[in-house]
Amino acid sequence: MPDIVTLTINPAIDIFVNVDHVEPTRKMRCSAPKRDPGGGGINVARVAHRLGSDVAAIYPIGGALGKLLERLLEREGIASLVTPSHVETRENFTAYEKGTGVQYSFVLPGSRLHETEWRACLDKLASMPSSPKFVVASGSVPPGVPDDFFAQAVRHAKAMGAKTVIDTSRGALAAVLKEGVMLIKPNLAELSEFVGATLDTDRDRVSACRKLVANGHAEAVALTLGDQGAMLVTATKAWRAQPLAVEVVSTVGAGDSFLGGMVATLAAGKSMEQAFRVAVAAGGAAVMSAGTELSHEADVKRLLPQVQISEIEFALP
Repeated sequence: MPDIVTLTINPAIDIFVNVDHVEPTRKMRCSAPKRDPGGGGINVARVAHRLGSDVAAIYPIGGALGKLLERLLEREGIASLVTPSHVETRENFTAYEKGTGVQYSFVLPGSRLHETEWRACLDKLASMPSSPKFVVASGSVPPGVPDDFFAQAVRHAKAMGAKTVIDTSRGALAAVLKEGVMLIKPNLAELSEFVGATLDTDRDRVSACRKLVANGHAEAVALTLGDQGAMLVTATKAWRAQPLAVEVVSTVGAGDSFLGGMVATLAAGKSMEQAFRVAVAAGGAAVMSAGTELSHEADVKRLLPQVQISEIEFALP
C-alpha cells in the first residue's frame, strides 16, 4: 500500500513549446513539443515520488491522450489507478516566447463526465485494500462533477483512517471545508476570493487562516504567496517563509511542487515545520525549471539550506 494516494478528477497532458515571437494571425513555428502528465493531484504525486515517497494516483482517462497520460506516469514509476472516461483526456498548452522571455499558458476545460465516471474514481479510493497515510485531492473539477466531489473523497479517506490534504478552489473548496481536513493549500487569490477580502497584510492573512482552523475546517493552512513567499498556520503556530532568491523561469506547477514536497515530508514522519521548509524549497525548485517541468530532488536539496522561516508572534492567541 502506498503512503500517499492522490486523486485528480480533471487530469491533463501538458504541452510545452518554445517560439521566437508570439504574433496575431501569422503562423508561429514552434520547437518540438514536450509532453508531461498534468493535473493537480498528478503533479503532487510526481513531486512526492521524486522526493522518495511511495505514491499511487487515481484519475480518469479517455482516448489516446488518456493512454498517453498513463504511460507517461508509469514511465516515472508512479502506480496509476485509472478509471475509464467516455471523453478524451484534456490538454493544456504553454508557449515560451524566446524574444521577450514571456510565457503564455492556455488551460483547457475538462469535458463533461457522466456520474458513473466520477463515482468510479471515488469507488477506486474506497475499495483500496488498506489505508494510505495521506489522501491528497487536488485540482479543478470539470463539468458534470459536483462541487462536493472532493468532500465525498474526504469522507471516504476518513473512513479509511487516512489524513486528508486538499488543494482546490471556489465551490469545491467550500464543500471540503464543511467536512474538516488536515491541511488545505490555497494561494492568496483563492483564499481572498473565499473569504471575500483582499488580505493585503500578513496579519490579515494569518487571521483568515486562523479562522478556518478555529472553525474546524482545517488543522493547518499552507498559504502560498507567489513572489512573496508562503505561510503556514495552525491552531497555535504561524510561520512565515521569505521568497527564495532564485531566477524565476516558469511558475507553472510551483504550487503543486510545494504541496508535493510538504506531503512527502509529512509522510516520512517529519514535523509540520520541517514539511513547510521542504515545501518552500520544492516550490522554489519548480520556478527555476522551464515550461511545465516540476521540481527535482537535487534542486530541492540544494535550496533547502536557503529557506528562511520565522515564527509570527502576533498570530498567537
